Amino acid sequence: MKAPDIKTALPGPRAKAIIDRDAKFVSPSYTRDYPFVIAGGEGAVVEDVDGNRFLDCAAGIAVNSTGVSHPDVVKAITDQAQKFIHMSGTDFYYEPQVRLAETLAAIVPIEGDVRTFFANSGTETTEAAIKLARYHTKRQGIIAFFGAFHGRSLGALSLTASKAIQRRGFAPLMPGVHHAPYPDEYRFAGSADACAEASLSFIRDQILVHLASPDEIGAVVVEPIQGEGGYIVPPKAFLQGLRELTREHGMLLVADEVQSGMGRTGKMFASEHFDLKADVVNIAKGIASGLPLGVTCARADIMAWPPGAHASTFGGNPVSCAAANVTIRLLKDSLIENAATVGEYLIGRVRELQEKHAVIGDVRGRGLMIGIELVKDRTTKERAVEERNALVQAMFRRGVLVLGAGRNALRLAPPLVLTKDQADAVIEALDACLAELTVA
Repeated sequence: MKAPDIKTALPGPRAKAIIDRDAKFVSPSYTRDYPFVIAGGEGAVVEDVDGNRFLDCAAGIAVNSTGVSHPDVVKAITDQAQKFIHMSGTDFYYEPQVRLAETLAAIVPIEGDVRTFFANSGTETTEAAIKLARYHTKRQGIIAFFGAFHGRSLGALSLTASKAIQRRGFAPLMPGVHHAPYPDEYRFAGSADACAEASLSFIRDQILVHLASPDEIGAVVVEPIQGEGGYIVPPKAFLQGLRELTREHGMLLVADEVQSGMGRTGKMFASEHFDLKADVVNIAKGIASGLPLGVTCARADIMAWPPGAHASTFGGNPVSCAAANVTIRLLKDSLIENAATVGEYLIGRVRELQEKHAVIGDVRGRGLMIGIELVKDRTTKERAVEERNALVQAMFRRGVLVLGAGRNALRLAPPLVLTKDQADAVIEALDACLAELTVA
């Protein structure tokens, strides 16, 4: 299928019935932008319970890297589940987990020998990285960035600085965390190098002078491409500068590749676009094609904590590891290349729309991690927040699932199986929806 196929008014009767049940029994803390109730799908196409078909440019928040239910992944899950579903890696051994650790050690952008800690989610990888940094450096402080999203448990939430609602009502959070500006070339009046330097100098001249001594900071945690903050691609000089700064002061550099990793950007890890070698790399989302799995990889000399220092009953579940092993094979075989090729094509098509629709202020990204920033005026760059929200709704009504990112950006993060024909269908819908916004 190339184009969406909407058969009923949205939401359809079956979807509405399920949503009504959800409203009574499920936590209201979840954020649902539109009433989509999935029944199944294939590749980058999903179908709701009323038979409406959509192109999926959200991928379960950048999770379904190989599509909705890739047959190879389904087979790996089934084969492993028929053998054994669980045998905690905290207390026992199983080969799928060891094999995955070996594979990750060979591909993760970390110099030297690598060890891996297995968890269940991106949030848990952040918690592991915080504890590991404190244990290894004997320092409490952490530096993160405005716009960052590193999770919602209290430690991870302390690093998160994406939306106030995510922190509201949960203070006090973990002490010793300091935030710096993340470099945004679109909103910086100057060169890319100057943009990078502005962020780096804030750390050097503000945080490390007025708030904390360098010998109190255990780690700097950064997204190589910022996700929830707006799909912002930083200058290479910024990440290289962070690497130099952390080495100079004996801090760990933690690369949060939870959203940007596993082929999404047209390389296995976004760090590779910037020649970045971190000390710790966090992975989740797309690594197991939808099964819960989080991974914290670190230099072996750093991950030298003793038995009992940190563990997880369910982390590195055998079925999730089996799915991850197949996912990585599929990424290497063709999907990383497809993400690069189709992503470049899709970015080009969106930039064509930018020439047509003045509301598009910036188009950025790598591979199939694409951000479209909407503005009320290109000169002032006033953020078009309501317009972005309306665009998300309009795309849903036209049969394309998308999500926002940051205050006023739209993200395109489809499964890495997206075809050029499907990309054209996305552009057709986006063009029509943008025209509706202009008319309104």
